[in-house]
Amino acid sequence: MLNTRTTSARSARGDAALWTVLAAATGYGFWDAGSASLTLDLVLPLAVLAVAVPWSRRRPGAAVVLVNGLCVMGLADASTPGNAQVLSLAALSCLLGARVAEARRPLLVLAGCAAVDLATCAVLRAQPVWWFYALTVLPAALLLPWLAGRHWRGRRQLVREGWRLARGLEERQHLVAERARLTERAEIAADMHDSLGHALSLVALRAGALELSPDLTDRDRADLADLRGTIADAVEQVRETVAVLQDPPGRDTGAGLPVNDTVEDLLSRAAASGVPVRWERCGASPPLSCLVERGMYRVVQEALTNATKHAPDCSISVRITHEPDRTRVSVVNAVPSAGGPAHAGAGPASGVGRGLIGLQERVTVLGGSLRTGSGSGGFHVTAALPHRATTAARTGTPAPGPVTAPGRPAGIHGPASPTGTARRPDPGMAPDPGMAPDPIRAGDPDTAPGEVLPESAERLASVRSDARRRSALAFVAPVVAAVFFVPSAVYLAWQLTTSVLPPSRYDELTPGVPRTELVPLLPARAYPYPPDHARSAPRPPGARCEFYRSGRDLLDEVDLYRLCWSGGTLLTKDTVPAGRP
Repeated sequence: MLNTRTTSARSARGDAALWTVLAAATGYGFWDAGSASLTLDLVLPLAVLAVAVPWSRRRPGAAVVLVNGLCVMGLADASTPGNAQVLSLAALSCLLGARVAEARRPLLVLAGCAAVDLATCAVLRAQPVWWFYALTVLPAALLLPWLAGRHWRGRRQLVREGWRLARGLEERQHLVAERARLTERAEIAADMHDSLGHALSLVALRAGALELSPDLTDRDRADLADLRGTIADAVEQVRETVAVLQDPPGRDTGAGLPVNDTVEDLLSRAAASGVPVRWERCGASPPLSCLVERGMYRVVQEALTNATKHAPDCSISVRITHEPDRTRVSVVNAVPSAGGPAHAGAGPASGVGRGLIGLQERVTVLGGSLRTGSGSGGFHVTAALPHRATTAARTGTPAPGPVTAPGRPAGIHGPASPTGTARRPDPGMAPDPGMAPDPIRAGDPDTAPGEVLPESAERLASVRSDARRRSALAFVAPVVAAVFFVPSAVYLAWQLTTSVLPPSRYDELTPGVPRTELVPLLPARAYPYPPDHARSAPRPPGARCEFYRSGRDLLDEVDLYRLCWSGGTLLTKDTVPAGRP
């Protein structure tokens, strides 16, 4: 509320200052006119400006129309078409360009004002100088300040957009830092899930096996049962922590894996812990990239972890087959019978599928494929990995398919993604045939299908389009003005040069001589635009006076010769000084 009041007060002060300046110009014009009407030439313009200046904020077009009406009153004056309201018209036209973003309606307002000015001259049958004024001065006061106002508005908008983009860049830097922090959390989650969860599952299985030993006392069995329960609680706490730290898809899925451990070491530790696992490797082992080695390790580790949790004491078979271009990893565990005993290693249904979803993302990033589900012989986890991870395969990660936990029915699937939200397609991925085209980029010939145009590029295209329109308008406006100005200027120059009476001929004119005898000494026409003080000078009763210029200088005022006639006879001749007496 305070900010609104401050803005309103600032606007009121600005309007008052503008009205004061325009009122001062109006007062000076009234004083310079001398015999002007107090009501029409001073009071009425001040009242109209008092209304038009505040309107220039809400209705700038209407304010221009009001002030143009004051200029039309000047065209209706018989002595001169010019008045001080041209300055007011130029000021409000400049505000029109600065406060209205579009160009169509302001141009219509300016064109309508120019049409009213010309229609007024036509209705009043004004002299050529009035037409010259309506075709040059008034359009210039309307169009040129409007262009200056639009330039001012464009510059202010460019500065604002620059600061907005600077703020956006600063926010993006904060987002990059936040994303790095979330990636680090996701790597911690991967370490905890891949390493700690696997180790705890093996310890729980080992404790369960020791509990069945016949050499233990009842107290030892109770202690082992408590230990197994504590380990199971720790496993659930790890899973809850992973659920909190889990990052959306798109992180570096190769991070957090042991680099010096091999699949054989993993299987040996599992067998030493009492897991009924057997494995075999078929084919010559080709040189595999580090990412593929870690991916293969991850497949076996996740399959063993899920098997020991959901199907403990069931046999597990691991088979690694090296083909010419791919390596296939197959892990099969037998499904426990429906009446089998419950084990502490089995987790709640809410945590099922999280590891397999991450595993499927990891394999897909490497350019391979993963299949999970029940089949003949038990639950199958089969991965096909290329010997070398391709760059194209790492550019996008499609949403994982249905995943089931070992020992669970195939109809129960894991979540579609760790976060439960759809991912935005990567610009580097090929577009999904079933996906609708992006409405922002549809039909753009310069952008590949599926590519999203950055906001900065859209803004740059808009600014360039506005700049082209302004440049075209700035070029066309002077041309249009020249079309009106040049003929009027030529006609005015012709009038001024053909109404010149040289001083030598003026001296030869003798009062009392008939006009017919003086015609050879007189110019072709009289000067039609004498100043007001020359028109109002005393003249002989009943005489008709004509004015002639004493020189051909078009850029400066010259003395005027006044010849007064009566009945075709020259009565008097006198000189009117160039400046006002």
